[in-house]
Amino acid sequence: MAQDYYEVLGVHRGASADEIQQAYRTLARKYHPDVNTEPSAEERFKELNEAYSVLSDPKTRARYDRYGPAFRQIPEDYDERVAAGAGAGRAGARQGGGPRVRVSNFGDFQDDGINFEDLFGSMFGAGGPGGPVRGADQEAEIPLSVEEAYRGGRRSVTLGGAEGARTYQVDIPRGVVDGQRIRLAGEGGQGSQDAPAGDLFLRVRITPHPQFRLDGRDIHVELPVTPWEAALGATVPVPTPDGQAKVTVPAGSSSGRRLRLRGEGMPNPSGAPGDLYAKLRIEVPPELTRRERELFEELAASSGFDPRRQR
Repeated sequence: MAQDYYEVLGVHRGASADEIQQAYRTLARKYHPDVNTEPSAEERFKELNEAYSVLSDPKTRARYDRYGPAFRQIPEDYDERVAAGAGAGRAGARQGGGPRVRVSNFGDFQDDGINFEDLFGSMFGAGGPGGPVRGADQEAEIPLSVEEAYRGGRRSVTLGGAEGARTYQVDIPRGVVDGQRIRLAGEGGQGSQDAPAGDLFLRVRITPHPQFRLDGRDIHVELPVTPWEAALGATVPVPTPDGQAKVTVPAGSSSGRRLRLRGEGMPNPSGAPGDLYAKLRIEVPPELTRRERELFEELAASSGFDPRRQR
C-alpha cells in the first residue's frame, strides 16, 4: 500500500495548514541531505517534499483525502463525467439517475453496478460507436525539487499504484517552472479502432524547499552573516541550486538588506534567466569567548550608534 502522506509528516488527517507547514519545516531541516549524512536521509527528504506538495495545496489535499494515492489517476472532472454521462443513458440504469460510483480513501474502486471497463473506456477514448476515436489526453503531476528543476535532466517517473504502475523516462527541461507541462506523446488514453493514443501531460509541481523560495524564475534565499562582516563588508559564499556563488556584502549592511545576483536564478531556455536575491540576516555567536566578550564590551563603550534613535 502506498505511504500515507499524513503519516509521512507525522500529523493527523484533520491537521490545519499551519500544523502541516510546521511539521514539514521541522522534518525538512532534520533530513535535508546537506545536514544529514545518513544514507536514508535523501529518500526521506524526497518523501517529505512529495507529502507536503500534496497536503499544502487545499485542492490537491481534498482530492487526496477523497481518493487516496490514486488521486492522480482520477480525472479532475471524474464525478461530473459520471453524473452527466457515464450512467445517464446506460441500459439498466437505476430509476431517478445514473449509477453511483464510490471510491474509498485509498483508491479502491467499489463496484456499485457499473461496468468499469465501459466506464473508463468512454472516459478515456477506448471505444465508441461512431468509428475510430483518438485516445483522450491525460495529465498527472510530477513533483520536482528546486535543484532538479534548475538542472533538468533525464529521470524515471512511475505513475499508478502497485498494480498497473508504469514507469516513464522523462526529459526534464532545464529551468522548468511550477505549473509547466511536459508532454509525453502517445502515452495517454488508448484510441479505439486503431486510432492514435492521446498524450500524457506531466504538470510540474516544484516542492517547497527549506532554503530556497521561488518567485517566477527569481530565487530568494536568506544569507546569515556575522556582525563584523555586515559592519566592515566582506565577500561571502551564498548557496544556489547549482552550488555556491560569491556575493559582496557592502560595509554598513543591516539585516533585511537584499543583495541581487543577476542571472543566478532559474535558467530560461527561451529568454533571460531569473535573478537570485540574498536577504541578509545578521547572527551573533551563541556563546562568546572571553576575548569576543571583551571586544564587544569595548565596542559598546566606544560606539555612539543607537539603532532605536529616530533618524
